[in-house]
Amino acid sequence: MLDFVSSRWMDILFRSYQHASLVVQSLVVATIIALLIAMLVSSRPWGSAVANAVSSIGLTLPSLALLGLAVPLVGIGTLPSVMIVIFYATLPILRNAIVGLQNIDEDLLESARGQGMSRRAVLLRVRLPMAWPVIMTGIRVSAQMSMGVAAIAAYALGPGLGGYIFSGLSQIGGANALYYALAGTIGVIIVALIVDLVLVLIARLTTSKGLLV
Repeated sequence: MLDFVSSRWMDILFRSYQHASLVVQSLVVATIIALLIAMLVSSRPWGSAVANAVSSIGLTLPSLALLGLAVPLVGIGTLPSVMIVIFYATLPILRNAIVGLQNIDEDLLESARGQGMSRRAVLLRVRLPMAWPVIMTGIRVSAQMSMGVAAIAAYALGPGLGGYIFSGLSQIGGANALYYALAGTIGVIIVALIVDLVLVLIARLTTSKGLLV
């Protein structure tokens, strides 16, 4: 295993960078989409119910099946991988954002309105900061889930460490099959831990001190 890694360490590092880049960039887009939808529907019971239902149903859909549907439409490579990762990354963030925005003390909101704040100001200066810890939890969950989805996306020749995993599976019985699978799997785990650590730091830096436990 050490000989396998040492002979391919540059390629493994590059694929690790690709994997992290795919997940992080997709996560940024997914967060923006989820927050916009949550801000639109959180004050409307029917809108929240529909968004939560879509989120729940979406999480039950097999990622490999959706990837198979995307390939005939957009081809193989990076694009279907990005589309699939963004889709799945949006769902946990959307759910947490709706919960966070709705579960705020009504007395606090009434106090903000009493000070002359507009609805937009209440949303941006009160509701969103108060809901931020819950939203960040959703982002962390989404990031970990996206690591696995990004690996599966390699089936459509997407970037990242998933290529090593599929190479190992396609060469079962071969000399390096196990090493390919192990290198890809362990690499995904390491990248996931690093990204989660970064998100923890971001959460602490961007959360109001009064909300930190």
